[in-house]
Amino acid sequence: MKKQASHIDPMVFSQKLAQQLRVLRSHNELTQEAVAYRAGISTYTYQKFEKGESKPGTPMNPRLFTLIALANVFGISLQELLDFDSHGV
Repeated sequence: MKKQASHIDPMVFSQKLAQQLRVLRSHNELTQEAVAYRAGISTYTYQKFEKGESKPGTPMNPRLFTLIALANVFGISLQELLDFDSHGV
């Protein structure tokens, strides 16, 4: 029996990832600037990620390598980064 794929709303996903990033950054006592620097992205880009958007009203769409870099900054796997239940998100 095939498992039915569930629909993921990009805006909901973006907001959950944004909240996850804020929780992880706070838990690790890092500034937005420090996370951005360690992930190799601009502070502005990271700030937009924590808002869940790329442009106002547009959900964020980070590249896979950026997500991996952010997971590495927080010392977790990509799977853990995207598991919104694991950190109380």
